[in-house]
Amino acid sequence: MTYTMKVAGLERELPLCKVSDELYIGAFIMFGDAELTVACASALLETIPADSYDYMLTAEAKSIPLIHEMARQSGAKKYFIARKGSKVYMPNPIHVSVRSITTLRQQDLFLGADDCELIRGKRILIVDDVISTGESLHALEELVKTAGGTVTGRAAVLAEGDALGREDITYLAPLPVFNADGTVKE
Repeated sequence: MTYTMKVAGLERELPLCKVSDELYIGAFIMFGDAELTVACASALLETIPADSYDYMLTAEAKSIPLIHEMARQSGAKKYFIARKGSKVYMPNPIHVSVRSITTLRQQDLFLGADDCELIRGKRILIVDDVISTGESLHALEELVKTAGGTVTGRAAVLAEGDALGREDITYLAPLPVFNADGTVKE
């Protein structure tokens, strides 16, 4: 089963993946799709005032190509990635825990003290590929707060499920959730 959607002027077939017996989601994967990544980055940048943030931040891993392309197109020299594990090159990292709709177990997101120093006192735009339950978004907000920055925007390519009713996020297209038979869940 697949779901056909159009985003940033491009059409894609999303395979439907089981989350539970009653819930399936459309798998939106930008990895390896350069055309989609470039188009979505451009479309998102058109919706966000360039003077509304100092840096962009995302969580590892699916939205890394998106934030990189947004930085490239906007001329940003630096962006941040909250890592899923502490690395030896991360001095005195801070972390928060998160469980998203696509993660089967709790994960931690980390930022090193060097990144925190750059974030302190700055306006941060959080970028993601899909916002659904908002758990990943909340974890990124907590990292920014702990680092001493201020979240001034939340942007995603798609909003899914509970995120569709949120007024504090910018997104390009809605993504419905599905029943086991492939019909859109009401």
